[in-house]
Amino acid sequence: MDKALQTMIDNMPEKTGKSLDEWKKILQAKAFTKHSEGVKFLKEQQGVTHGFANTIVTLSKDNNETSEDLLTNQYKGKESLKPIYEKLIAAVDTFGKDVVKTPKKGSVSIIRKKQFALIKPATKTRIDLGLKLKGKPITDRLENSGPFGTMCTHRVKLTSDDEVDTELINWLKEAYEMAQ
Repeated sequence: MDKALQTMIDNMPEKTGKSLDEWKKILQAKAFTKHSEGVKFLKEQQGVTHGFANTIVTLSKDNNETSEDLLTNQYKGKESLKPIYEKLIAAVDTFGKDVVKTPKKGSVSIIRKKQFALIKPATKTRIDLGLKLKGKPITDRLENSGPFGTMCTHRVKLTSDDEVDTELINWLKEAYEMAQ
């Protein structure tokens, strides 16, 4: 298990008032059909922050795949994109110990106190990197959020790990700093 994720689980009782197992029982009793319904419930009814709510719902699923399983499935048939993902993660890991990576079925959320980035293998040849950079102007490379909607403010399309350059890492770092 990812070290940051394990730390988040260990801190859950102190930060949310309940352990992961207690939250799982509550969510199972509610039987939400959509991920977003469970997150909304935890945030609005239980006062849990988005990062913890997202992680609790993700880890509460019946077919609870491990982070490794989720990543393997995301890149099945898209193995050529894995070096891009790994380079993005290596960059994010230098920002601070408070970064949490939460793999989901089709993407990986990158969270500080709030989600600040989203890595999604969009096609067999492209990763879409969503960034939350409020107030940052749109450019040819730093596009509008597109299919990410309100989850992100911007999107960068990546087809090679060479594109994970200083400019992109600076945008990631800026998004990280805004997510306090």
